[in-house]
Amino acid sequence: MKTVLCYGDSLTWGYDAETGGRHALNDRWPSALQASLGKDVHVIAEGLNGRTTAYDDYLADCDRNGARVLPTILQSHAPIDLVIILLGANDMKPTVHGTAVGALKGIQRLVKLVWHHDWPNVQAEAPEILIVAPPAICETANADFAGMFSGAIEQSSMLASLYADLADEMGCGFFDAGSVAKTTPLDGVHMDAENTRAVGRGLEPLARMMLGL
Repeated sequence: MKTVLCYGDSLTWGYDAETGGRHALNDRWPSALQASLGKDVHVIAEGLNGRTTAYDDYLADCDRNGARVLPTILQSHAPIDLVIILLGANDMKPTVHGTAVGALKGIQRLVKLVWHHDWPNVQAEAPEILIVAPPAICETANADFAGMFSGAIEQSSMLASLYADLADEMGCGFFDAGSVAKTTPLDGVHMDAENTRAVGRGLEPLARMMLGL
């Protein structure tokens, strides 16, 4: 059996902008990916609201720094065949970093952590890595989110091209979630259930190829 680790933020956790709750399990993109790949693949959803690539959020109630937490998660879920990283939206917050370049550097750090992790003896080599760019942040009338992500519309629109170049440079897979999904104007950041499912379905061909299926 192949194992896929989906490492992300609220887009992976399944935040529902309409209710402030969580999308049903079957509507989250890791679940849609699992359904597409079938029973011979184990898809692990590791999403946390507010998670960044590699930066501290000093207003958070738990550790949102993706680089600090990743090694523990890799160790706990080994052996892993493919790591899918969908992060960067929260880096767009001015209080976190506020730039696409900052998110790019964070993704680069995460890739290197996977490469150089001290894997347990159940894993002979580092897994494949698939970098996913989140869909661009859009305009919203939600004052809280508009303020929290001030300036993020322009910066987030740069992530896909920057991530694609990085993936090519580092020998990773790349997928632009914005090619199949868009964020909802309810808060400008998250996806509705239909778009969240679309990400999982869109990832299936590339994930299948990278797993050798």
